[in-house]
Amino acid sequence: MGARSKARKRAVDVLFEADQRGVSALTVLDNRSVRGEGPLNPYTGELVEGVVSHQEVIDRLLAEHSVDWPVERMPAVDRAVLRMALFELLWSTQVPAEVAIDEAVQLAKDLSTDESPGFVNGLLGRLLELKPGLDLAPAISSPISAPPAGD
Repeated sequence: MGARSKARKRAVDVLFEADQRGVSALTVLDNRSVRGEGPLNPYTGELVEGVVSHQEVIDRLLAEHSVDWPVERMPAVDRAVLRMALFELLWSTQVPAEVAIDEAVQLAKDLSTDESPGFVNGLLGRLLELKPGLDLAPAISSPISAPPAGD
C-alpha cells in the first residue's frame, strides 16, 4: 500500500472516529498526534482539514445526490469514505479524479459492506459528471435585519 493510500485510510479512520464520538475530526487528529500514534503522513492532515473546512458543502452535495440514502442513514464508514473522497474530487488539485474514486472504492471494499463499493463508486461518479455545474459555495445565513430607525 502506497503512502497516499495509507494517508487516506488514516484520514477515514479519523473521520469515522470523530463521527462516532460526536467530536471534531480536528480534535481526533490532534489527540492521535499527542498520543504519538506513529508519524502522521502530512496528507492525512490535509484530507481531514479539507473535509472539516468543506463539510457543510460536502454533506449538502451527498444529501442532494444520494438516491434513497440520507447522509445520516449511510453506514458511518461509507460516510467517512465519501466525505474524504469528495473533498479530494472537488478541491484537491494533487490527485486525478479517477484515482480519488478508485481509492475510495477500495477503502469501501476493505472497510464496509458488500454493497458499499458500488454505492461509493456510483455516487462519486455521478458527482464527477456534475462537477462543472455543482454549487461549491457554503450556505450563507441571512443576516438579522436591524429594527427600523426612528420611534
